[in-house]
Amino acid sequence: MVSGYFITGTSTDVGKTFVTSLLLKAFRASGVAAVGYKPVACGSREDAEALRGACEGEVTLDEVNPLAYRVPAAPMAAVMIENVPLDWDAMLAGAKVLRERFPMVLVEGVGGWKVPCTAQKTMADLAVEIGWPVIVVVDNRLGALNHTLLTLESIASHGLSCAGLILNQPKEERDAASISNTAVLSQLVEVPILAEIMYDQDELELPNELCG
Repeated sequence: MVSGYFITGTSTDVGKTFVTSLLLKAFRASGVAAVGYKPVACGSREDAEALRGACEGEVTLDEVNPLAYRVPAAPMAAVMIENVPLDWDAMLAGAKVLRERFPMVLVEGVGGWKVPCTAQKTMADLAVEIGWPVIVVVDNRLGALNHTLLTLESIASHGLSCAGLILNQPKEERDAASISNTAVLSQLVEVPILAEIMYDQDELELPNELCG
């Protein structure tokens, strides 16, 4: 089994924290002591608190989330507004410490794949330095196909492997796009579709592709 996965999304507010929490619970239900890691939070620490809750309190909030900004914006913008430098090494060190203690770490990024952290580095660069396979959370709506294909293209260009896609249905109502996206993507991409999460779904069976 790999050491961990980097969870990204096709954009912001696609349900990364929700999906990551479901995956943490699924790993734990299967007997794997998985924990979540949110290297940086912007706006609030609600996402980090949700990940900690899914880890059954085995880690502290600061271990889950070492860097936090009050401004709800991309890390680079939050750094500029708050005038508090982003500690890149601390984000990497936090992941390493958790990996030394637990067999599985799920790292949740901020926003989409290439959200800027500094003028020189993006979330994609952090994923590269951590080095784990990437899971892409897809906002299952109109526009998802374009966003997913671009994200997968960029992941590959950074030399990382994609473990698969998880489509998240954000609304109860379904339309032609949300109904057909899974079938279309299965014909367009080579990576597996790990799951399709329906609106208000509150549990997830661990995908076979992540079991070992």
